[in-house]
Amino acid sequence: MPASLVISAPASGVGKTTLTLALARAWRNRGLNVQCFKSGPDYIDPAFHAAATGRASVNVDSWAMDRGAIAHLVSRGADADVVLAEGSMGLFDGVAARGVSGTGATADIAEMLGWPVVLVIDPSGQAQTAAAIAAGLRDYRPGLRLAGVVLNRVASPRHEALVRHALNDVGIAVFGALPRHAEINLPKRHLGLVQAEEQAEIGKLIDEAARFVAEHVDLDAVLRSAAAWSLQPAANGINVTPPGQRIALARDAAFSFVYPHMLEAWRAAGAEISTFSPLADETPDANADVCWLPGGYPELHAGKIAANDRFRGGLCAFAETRPVHGECGGYMVLGAGLTDADGLRHEMTGLLGLETSFAKRRMHLGYRLAALAAPMPGHQAGARLRGHEFHYSTILAQPDMPLAVVHDATGAVIAETGSRRGHATGTFFHLIAEDR
Repeated sequence: MPASLVISAPASGVGKTTLTLALARAWRNRGLNVQCFKSGPDYIDPAFHAAATGRASVNVDSWAMDRGAIAHLVSRGADADVVLAEGSMGLFDGVAARGVSGTGATADIAEMLGWPVVLVIDPSGQAQTAAAIAAGLRDYRPGLRLAGVVLNRVASPRHEALVRHALNDVGIAVFGALPRHAEINLPKRHLGLVQAEEQAEIGKLIDEAARFVAEHVDLDAVLRSAAAWSLQPAANGINVTPPGQRIALARDAAFSFVYPHMLEAWRAAGAEISTFSPLADETPDANADVCWLPGGYPELHAGKIAANDRFRGGLCAFAETRPVHGECGGYMVLGAGLTDADGLRHEMTGLLGLETSFAKRRMHLGYRLAALAAPMPGHQAGARLRGHEFHYSTILAQPDMPLAVVHDATGAVIAETGSRRGHATGTFFHLIAEDR
């Protein structure tokens, strides 16, 4: 049975990803098979997990997925020696209203699966208070087991001794303390970490993180604190219908935000996926019966997309007879124009009338529940879809017919309704699962 742990923290930006990658690579270097998961709707971290372990990682989400779907997804770790689930935000951070099986908090996954939590604590600017925070997290929710903590960004040996002593007094194990070490910081941009496939040196960064963590953390003690996880039978798989039998999927640095479980569910249902690169001026496979443009960073490549006439013309020709759907960045590219951060407007494909701008950035973040007013690829009118929205673009115009009535996690109706025109549809939210 795999030894299983959840890596979490009191807040974002504390070092969860770095510790997860370092532990995964360090144990892999010892000859162990390591399986990672990501709690919550993050498109970027699973690719880093795969780089560290050599095994595909997927998202598990208690707001959008039921227990059966989560059990199905984590069953891929049954043959591993170690399972690590990386949390998102703080341990208990989720939404106020419960979704399918929880609020989306990392604690939901830890409690549901019975996996102990290793906390990453950054005690910068504090000492004994770090122990109070850790003890508060340990005691906040019955049924959750805290295995221990790893201290990150410790200022000095004296600082470490103060924090260790305080944690010992409240009965919390300290597995190690990491001094500040800028060399293993992972590059970031406005939607999170720079994607793994964009970093030629990612393997060296992970190796350095593993070496550094192995020097300062008792890897054996961490492993002993893990739960011997007994796999529970999965009642069902993820509830996702493929958008078509033969799917042309845009895939490059501008179009890369697609959840791994979605692609796996499409393939498991018998769909065939062919990829093409809009940035390389490629067109969708002529034999495909649907085209899907996922999110990504089109704002960083808007000039190139606008200049790639072969891609734009080929997509428009495809849309004359077959469905084309875009999510978030893909939705923006289906629109009429995209204004970049410098205020320069770039002409997009014009399949929809959407106009978006990054000149005045405003974050849009949160879970979404959409009731389709019209069909979109894979889903009929009336279907209820669960997803997540995260972008900084502003809508300047959204003139087409709305695709859905969209609510946030509190039940409030939001303006990002998506659009439909002819065979083209688009949404700002990324689909996670269909509501059962």
